Amino acid sequence: MAATKAPSLTVLERFYSITAAAVRIGLRDPEDPSTKGEKVLRDGVNKLGWPHHRIGRDIVFSDSNLARIAELHFVPECSSGVAQQSRRTVRRRSVSRTSSAA
Repeated sequence: MAATKAPSLTVLERFYSITAAAVRIGLRDPEDPSTKGEKVLRDGVNKLGWPHHRIGRDIVFSDSNLARIAELHFVPECSSGVAQQSRRTVRRRSVSRTSSAA
């Protein structure tokens, strides 16, 4: 007789709604009634392909999804201890002045 193999146990992670995930990852304060952190998460999912799950029509995040999002945005400390700021150059409009002599 062949020995029967026990089924592997699937570990279910904890899932968070967009509101709870924004608070958990630190994008929003729990007492803040605004939806600013939720918009960042929605835009990240829809435009940048951040890891998430869709259950029905809802977007939910597991602990491993939030850890991966945090990993994507890790900024290592530079040697001087102060992070360098990126320099943005402002493109100036060229104004063409035409003199209309009649």
